[in-house]
Amino acid sequence: MIKSIFVNLPVKDLPRSIAFFTQLGFKFNPQFTNEEASCMILGKDMFAMLLVDKLFIDFSKRPVGETPKTAEVITSLMLENRAEVDALADLALKVGAVNYSDPVDMGYMYNRSFQDLDGHLWEVGWMDPNHVEPF
Repeated sequence: MIKSIFVNLPVKDLPRSIAFFTQLGFKFNPQFTNEEASCMILGKDMFAMLLVDKLFIDFSKRPVGETPKTAEVITSLMLENRAEVDALADLALKVGAVNYSDPVDMGYMYNRSFQDLDGHLWEVGWMDPNHVEPF
């Protein structure tokens, strides 16, 4: 079974991206941070590596997509409750993110969406744990 995840995202301006996500309350691991990359801590054993375009290309061997014109992935983060979803999405919009989709409220699940400063798509959501059967 997978024990951790690292999502790698290209960024145009690393200090600007770090400042944006810091305003959203995220912390960064200085052990994996330098002028070309920064390790954003999403949760226990969950990380997003923010990589300057050149470093991302060195790893991927492919050109960086033209966000916000294209999308390759939507990073979804599940939070503890609806209030946390609204708080994080509202804060993201306040500090420079762009809304890209209307909120989705299914009663047992609630999602908000935003596009970060580099055009990456993020969803923050909550799901009633009583609605999901254990697997």
